[in-house]
Amino acid sequence: MTWLHDWAGLLTGWVLLAIVLSGTLSVFRPEISMWMRPELAGRTADPIQAGAAAIDWLQHHAAHSSAWYLTAAGPRAPFTWGVWQQPDGQFVQHALDPLSGAPDTLRDTLGGEFFYRFHFELQLPYPFGRLLAAIAALSLVLVLVTGIVAHRRFFADFFTFRSQKGQRSWLDAHNLLGVVALPFHLAIALTGAVTLGSLLLPWGATSAYQNSSADFQDDLSPAMVARPAAGTPGTLAPVAPMLREAARRMGADGIAQIYVYNPADAAATIIVTSDNGAHIGFATHVLRLDGTTGQILADYREHRPVISTFATLYGLHVARFAPLPTRWLYFVSGLMLAAVIASGLRLRTLRRRRQGRPTERVERLNVGMIAGTPTAFAAYFLANRLLPPTLPAHADREVQAVFIAWGLLLALAMLLPAARGWRVLSGLAVLALTAVAAFGAPWHSAIEQGTSAVAILLAAGFAYAASHRPAA
Repeated sequence: MTWLHDWAGLLTGWVLLAIVLSGTLSVFRPEISMWMRPELAGRTADPIQAGAAAIDWLQHHAAHSSAWYLTAAGPRAPFTWGVWQQPDGQFVQHALDPLSGAPDTLRDTLGGEFFYRFHFELQLPYPFGRLLAAIAALSLVLVLVTGIVAHRRFFADFFTFRSQKGQRSWLDAHNLLGVVALPFHLAIALTGAVTLGSLLLPWGATSAYQNSSADFQDDLSPAMVARPAAGTPGTLAPVAPMLREAARRMGADGIAQIYVYNPADAAATIIVTSDNGAHIGFATHVLRLDGTTGQILADYREHRPVISTFATLYGLHVARFAPLPTRWLYFVSGLMLAAVIASGLRLRTLRRRRQGRPTERVERLNVGMIAGTPTAFAAYFLANRLLPPTLPAHADREVQAVFIAWGLLLALAMLLPAARGWRVLSGLAVLALTAVAAFGAPWHSAIEQGTSAVAILLAAGFAYAASHRPAA
């Protein structure tokens, strides 16, 4: 079990570190989106009015798109997030102004959406990124279970930490952080694997449905099935009354998503899904409407046990139900999981070095990933504030900044001896995180205060690492 724990963690550790860090940041996805759009500070939005304005703008600027996918405005993010397909087949995504419905008044940025998508797609084309994330999630389950078996002093580890003891201190830190938040770590790993389970185990569905993924999806989510296009032009009925009726029926859950299929066709369909403001299970209430008349075609509530269980597991993973204190617990526990992975990678090289085996290349990669990943993510925030807001393709440039910084940091780590690399890259992390905190000043809002506080605390941690010689 120890052998399996070590090797499973080593082979997927670097990928898991990036997945866990981006997933941890995704807990505050709306807040990050707000930080990166300072022009929205202090604004509020009515989801019905904002949704209607967005659809009105899309009718004039994306009428020929086959579908519009909208995330409704809410208290945490007072704008509508829109995704639609252009005539050339490319999908575009923008934040839409809650009053005008246009993207022009808001900064072009993915905001927290980047971390959310990267968390399970790794910026790779479908399905490769998701498949890699699914394998990593399943590997994390394996690493956690084998770690429980391998650590015979499991409960004693909760009370044990010996500082300044070299490898012993790393092992104590690894065990302590792993035990403190173990229920969360197991739950987040298992729910992550289940969420992408159809990629890990696709053969049941492909066998039962003779490789017809569309039929499988229709049976999985019958209320989400849109009518086929009629082939004749049509005009959408006023959307605001439809959204008001949807909000009334969904009650405390609220509106989460608004999908408009074939918007310029006589068979246009509008589908509204519930949020999970009152319970954990996600999108279990769906309303389907005739887009041209506003007539309700289906009011569907999910009661099938297996699908409801999946919705609950997915809801636990993404934590959209969570109030602020719970979101902070998710965030801190996620950072603990990242620290468990990082300390495990470090322990592996220390053990091999003591056994007289070559470890320098792996140690340098550890430096590039452990110290480089947070710095690269900090570069995303810095690019948002340093690049001119009117720069064309501003959102693409922010994402490029992440990978340019990441590549340079990895190259620098491979060029420097590991011991020196820890100090240099930790120092760069301090500078980057301190700059992120400074851009949040003068802290007019709770979002700016929270972002700057987290950046300062992380910078302090890397400052400590930079000022101390790595344990041998």
